Amino acid sequence: MITSKIEKEVILFALGGMSYFILEIIVRGYSHYTMFLCGGLCFLSCGKLNEKAHGKISFVSQMVLSSIIITGVELITGIIVNLWLKWDIWDYSNMPYNFMGQICLLYSIFWFFISGVIILMDDYLRHVLFHEKMEHYKIW
Repeated sequence: MITSKIEKEVILFALGGMSYFILEIIVRGYSHYTMFLCGGLCFLSCGKLNEKAHGKISFVSQMVLSSIIITGVELITGIIVNLWLKWDIWDYSNMPYNFMGQICLLYSIFWFFISGVIILMDDYLRHVLFHEKMEHYKIW
């Protein structure tokens, strides 16, 4: 049984990081270890929002806020790994409505839909692994 809040955070970070790493391999055919870190941070951040916002805002509003969080983390990660370190892990320069080649509108929309899965996955993992109460959602 997990008793420490830090242990929960580490487990959720690792599961979120692995999920994103695997998703990227499925979609792009490859990934980079920094995407594990980025995915873990996104998963934890969206999970924290989910914990604080549950019952206060709708599921769709959580998805909007989560997609903003993910896009922000992607921008910061991209600035560090692509622009500063010059590792060239991704480049959205050829995508419409991109910013600095690090984020673009299409992927922000994609993150909106993925965030719904993240919210449900966060609640499910907390319920199964840590015996926390399973939440009910207000869609709108």
